[in-house]
Amino acid sequence: MNIFSILTLIGGLALFLYGMKAMGDGLTMLSGGRMEQLLEKLTSTRFSGVLLGLAVTAVIQSSSATTVMVVGFVNSGIMKLEQAVGVIMGANIGTTVTSWLLSLTGVSGNAVWIKLLKPSSFSPVLALIGICFLMFSKKEKKHNIGMILMGFAILMFGMETMSDAVAPLADDSRFTSILLMFSNPVLGTLMGLAVTAIIQSSSASVGILQALALTGVVPFKTAIPIIMGQNIGTCVTALISSIGTRKNARRAAMIHLYFNLIGTVLFMLTFYTLNHFVHFAFMGEMATPAGIAIIHSLFNIITTIVLFPFGNQLMKLAILTVPDKHSKSDVAEDAAAVLRRLDVHLLDRPAMALEQARYVTNRMSELSREAVTDALSMIDSGFDEDLDVKIRELENTIDTLEDKIGSYLIQIPGHDMSQKDSRLYSLIQHNIGNFERISDHAVGISDTFREMDEKKLHFSSEACSELKVMRQAVTDILDMSTDSFCTLNTEKAEYVLPLEEVIDALNLEEKQRHIERLRKGRCTIELGFILADLTTYMERISDHCSNIAVCTLSLKEDEIGVHEYQDIIKTRNSEAYKKGLREMEARYLLPKAEA
Repeated sequence: MNIFSILTLIGGLALFLYGMKAMGDGLTMLSGGRMEQLLEKLTSTRFSGVLLGLAVTAVIQSSSATTVMVVGFVNSGIMKLEQAVGVIMGANIGTTVTSWLLSLTGVSGNAVWIKLLKPSSFSPVLALIGICFLMFSKKEKKHNIGMILMGFAILMFGMETMSDAVAPLADDSRFTSILLMFSNPVLGTLMGLAVTAIIQSSSASVGILQALALTGVVPFKTAIPIIMGQNIGTCVTALISSIGTRKNARRAAMIHLYFNLIGTVLFMLTFYTLNHFVHFAFMGEMATPAGIAIIHSLFNIITTIVLFPFGNQLMKLAILTVPDKHSKSDVAEDAAAVLRRLDVHLLDRPAMALEQARYVTNRMSELSREAVTDALSMIDSGFDEDLDVKIRELENTIDTLEDKIGSYLIQIPGHDMSQKDSRLYSLIQHNIGNFERISDHAVGISDTFREMDEKKLHFSSEACSELKVMRQAVTDILDMSTDSFCTLNTEKAEYVLPLEEVIDALNLEEKQRHIERLRKGRCTIELGFILADLTTYMERISDHCSNIAVCTLSLKEDEIGVHEYQDIIKTRNSEAYKKGLREMEARYLLPKAEA
């Protein structure tokens, strides 16, 4: 093998990597962002997460890309850490699809139908169709299909180029002797790890191994440890992407590493222990592309099956590696990163500046929601000092965001705005105060539980059951209002107003029930004051949610005041409002009062 063969190999690898990226990008664009939405929403259970991770990775042809996406979702708070575990496991199985596609290069035979299965036979046809779509079609969908077809053809051409470049190695005794060094499990694993870490793609490194296997000089005893190392090396991309992110995002990257590391150690120990006693005959045979695909798939499927029940343990291990320090650094760093979007250089372009202000406000709304959720969790767990510190830090951060967004909005030249942007400007300006007040009430709720903890007071089981109903209603109205604001979804906003009325009624009924318990001697006046404070905070949060929803709904109207619009909603859409009210009243019923 001379210098020209090495250059050909490098060129083939470059084409391979580009083809994989082009095909993945084309598939992603063809999906129109639906894959990202699926990852966000359809991961309610670990099993569904595995299936989703498998499907998405099989489509975009890269477990690294899926894992990086997951790290990003966890970092932004869209996905919880426990949801990420299943997706990461599924991504490892999904990445084996590429090795099966590449195994087609090893198909041999003289029959016409067998020859048609070889990529060298059908790739040129796909390339021709793809380039026609790219050059002559103006439709975005056909453009994306063309990119997918071209990407696949380039990927396969790169694979064939690599195979041709390494073909002379079949007769090179020096290469064979070097290759046999990696039959040592440790050396082979390190080799696979290093190559994959450098090119940051396990699919590509498996492709290189399959190309070498076509020379007929790679035995299974060499291929197996290299494949094991490749699975660890692919974690490098996610680890790099997690640098500078929040704790949970770094933990998601560590889960990916631990999953592959533990899986490799268990697989290697089990396999080589069995081999010591059984002496698998195939170990001395030469590996084929299909054989490598089988080993790659078996490893990832078996590892997922074995480690699936231990997902929580993987999560705990990641938390031990990236521990909670209960410091202010995480929230403060997040705020600093978000605030960088309010760039003064964008002020000359109002639409762009407004979009950045909207992004920061959306993040502000998420932090407000997080503060309230944490505060209300004390209904179950009681006062938590660490949560109290976090809630106060969130509130301080939200105060800062309110000041910065308000100052930035003032600098955006209003005369250059379109009518749509003017409405969006008003929406943001009106609601930054609502989100700030919501976080204030979260602190108030935490203070209430602190008072109870200091005075050693506890609500009765009856009062706790009633508070949980009200908490669910407040959590739901907060979700509806913030989601409608962030997505400008007016349909979702319409459900907020009747729910706010239901929460007002729940607040009154809760107070009436307390008076009845007090009359019967089942509660104290002191607890009554605390309960009244707590339900009042919750009711005020719902009031601010109503304001947010009304502002969002006003986007459908011309210049109109908030209170005026609220009156119109209740009269003009009275039937829809009454229907929504009946639904909410049936959904949030306080438990039957004790006799």
